[in-house]
Amino acid sequence: MTETAPATPFKAALVQLRTGLLPAENLVQATQLIREAAAQGAQYIQTPEVTNVMQENRKALFDLLASEADDASLKAYQDLATELKVHLHIGSLALKASPERAVNRSFLIGPSGDILASYDKIHMFDIDLENGESYRESANYQPGETAVLADLPWGRLGLTICYDLRFPALFRALAEAGASFIAAPAAFTKRTGEAHWHALLRARAIENGCFIFAAAQGGLHQNKRETFGHSLIIDPWGTVIAEGGTEPGIITAEIDPARVTAVRKSIPSLQHGRRFSVRDPSQQPDYLRAVRGSP
Repeated sequence: MTETAPATPFKAALVQLRTGLLPAENLVQATQLIREAAAQGAQYIQTPEVTNVMQENRKALFDLLASEADDASLKAYQDLATELKVHLHIGSLALKASPERAVNRSFLIGPSGDILASYDKIHMFDIDLENGESYRESANYQPGETAVLADLPWGRLGLTICYDLRFPALFRALAEAGASFIAAPAAFTKRTGEAHWHALLRARAIENGCFIFAAAQGGLHQNKRETFGHSLIIDPWGTVIAEGGTEPGIITAEIDPARVTAVRKSIPSLQHGRRFSVRDPSQQPDYLRAVRGSP
């Protein structure tokens, strides 16, 4: 496992949004809050998943989407990062990859306006909840295939998006590749958020001894979807050091990268992982299956 050198503390900010149906209006909302975060001294600013648009209707969605090269929101955020001299992490934008497929893509933009890293969401949110809510992200979006890290001035950042949170192997791979911070921008449903949001994010921080930055969508959106909100910044010990509510706004926290080194030294579980095989009960010898009562 590689480790980046300890760095100086910095201020992180998470922008919580309630993204609507029109990208131009969503850009105005997000820009205002990003400016507010920068004015408070934030050097790393993250927005949630689908910062540009939340639209369930397939035709309406594809009528709005542009390619990465032509997306007006992305260009505006690059200009904004340059103006504010911050590392601006757009949690994700819905972009057109082809006439039939979109991508859910995260962008880390540097103070020069350059795109330092981009990441396509790997795990697609295809679920049917008990309350009747149903989502088929794979119907519109093509999944990514590559885990992505980027080097910030303060340490290494691993990129994930929303439903990725339920796949700890991705977070472990990012931590083993040297991530001191892992981003988990999201649009969690209200129901799943109430049950699992805090527990999963704290677990990912504890398991990997890293900071978690999770900017969230919150509230009842124009498309009638309700998201959980509660943007979270969590330290490597699993302590919540900043939390939002359900309304649009920002949260901030001072981040000391040395905390990662201290926690990983105290509990060096990243160094203790071992490969192992899994024994299928059906492959056990007949006499063992008989003793254990297997059919």
